[in-house]
Amino acid sequence: MAITFHEAAHGFVAKKLGDDTAFRAGRVTFNPLKHIDLVGTIILPAIVLWASRGAFLFGYAKPVPVDFSRLDNPRRDMILVAAAGPGINLLLALISSVLLHLVDLFVGDTASTLRVALGFSVFINALFAVFNLLPLPPLDGGRILVGLLPHGLARRLARVEPFGIFLLIGIIFLAPTIAAQFGVRFNIFSSVIIPAMTAVTDLLSVLTGADVTEATRRALGALQGTL
Repeated sequence: MAITFHEAAHGFVAKKLGDDTAFRAGRVTFNPLKHIDLVGTIILPAIVLWASRGAFLFGYAKPVPVDFSRLDNPRRDMILVAAAGPGINLLLALISSVLLHLVDLFVGDTASTLRVALGFSVFINALFAVFNLLPLPPLDGGRILVGLLPHGLARRLARVEPFGIFLLIGIIFLAPTIAAQFGVRFNIFSSVIIPAMTAVTDLLSVLTGADVTEATRRALGALQGTL
């Protein structure tokens, strides 16, 4: 649901702003099969799970096609289209946080299962939102930054996009190993993503009055127990 809504949101906002490329390609849909990428959604995650013995997962969906030149206001609308994906994930995390209040209406295993499921929903959607907002094309944060920067800097950053996924994999997998050789501890998840996700769950707790942090902790505990 998290990845399907994320990708569909990009195409939906693009259509509203003048580009129906994704709509004509059948990508403005809640059918998850339309967003599966053979390499990014199936092969790469399977390899990463196997290599990390179930401790880590990395993958991506099929990119939604957007012709930015067809948008009503390309620079402004690029930002809106890119922000739509993380935005819908934050909305789903908010809805899941609100629904935590309904868990108390149930008892026993039903309540525990619902709390874990909603905790997973908050965790996954917060992760998608934060990760995709990293300022590196082709991630959404990179495209938002391209839309915000002056034209000269924007063009330079946009040229990174064809190589962005390889740079990202290098930052995730190679950078910690290289940094360790120099006695430096660096991990983008522990240094950037997890603190940002913690800030998101803390904010959701304040906004909804639910113990979102505890729900995500229980969800991760259940996952670790399964692994």
